[in-house]
Amino acid sequence: MTTQRDPLAVRGVGLGLAAVGRPGYLTVGHGRDFADGASVDDLRRRTHDLLDAAWAAGVRYVDAARSYGLAERFLGEWLTAHPGRRAELTIGSKWGYTYTADWRVDADVHEVKDHSIATFERQWQETLDALGGPPDVYLVHSLTADSPALDDSELLRRLAVLAADGVRVGFSASGPEQAAVLDRALALTAAGAAPFRAVQATWNVLEPSAGAALARVHEAGWFVVVKETVANGRLTDRGDVTRLQDAARTAGLATDALALAAVLHQPFVDVALSGAATVDQLHSNLGARDVATAVELPAGLAEEPRSYWASRSGLTWT
Repeated sequence: MTTQRDPLAVRGVGLGLAAVGRPGYLTVGHGRDFADGASVDDLRRRTHDLLDAAWAAGVRYVDAARSYGLAERFLGEWLTAHPGRRAELTIGSKWGYTYTADWRVDADVHEVKDHSIATFERQWQETLDALGGPPDVYLVHSLTADSPALDDSELLRRLAVLAADGVRVGFSASGPEQAAVLDRALALTAAGAAPFRAVQATWNVLEPSAGAALARVHEAGWFVVVKETVANGRLTDRGDVTRLQDAARTAGLATDALALAAVLHQPFVDVALSGAATVDQLHSNLGARDVATAVELPAGLAEEPRSYWASRSGLTWT
């Protein structure tokens, strides 16, 4: 008798495709990574190379979104080329933003947010078509305090139907009010008014403010994925956090590996995403798996949440 794999049992580092499904992104130095070309064919090859490297390294969680340009399509094509791999992978994707940059890095607007049920219905079908089947996890993209989604009973009922069909439904959170959004969604789910059992949120050594709320949802059985583990490149050798860079050098580590290890060591984390744009960056990120919990981080790295998110908003698409 064959035992069916539980896709939500996956743990460790996952691969996020935000930085490679489109030519522009908000990562420090991102444009330098694409010096060899950023056409559709260039990024398809880059994405497939990253997926091959991640697979070979034992990474079994892949994250995409409708707004990540052609990330879902690239992933779906890769799955078609490797038909035995889908059963061993856990795939998460997100709906609620539409990519609008038309493959331009200098676009005034790169993505437009809309959490209406009409957008959900359209994008769910687009996700199915691109991936060749349903993802294991499907999230409302960037459910912030001002989103109408938590008050939209029709949308919540539709998401509950999707959850009943076996897809783990949840949302991604962003901004300084992540914890408040998590707690409200947890209360709605506990009351039977929402179907959420997964979340993707930002936690890193500069912005750990959602940690207690993430611990609460994890304790309630939610699947927790952490994004922006290296703070859009700030927590790398390219970044501006010199005290972390110094600590990494002292420990004989790459700065990004130390930053990502700090995420992996949080007890509420199921998957910590690498947002690598190159295979070398992925391998450096994966060094986090070998970092002992005994490695100490400099004290006082955390920033005031509103200051952190203001700095993130000021990053340039390159």
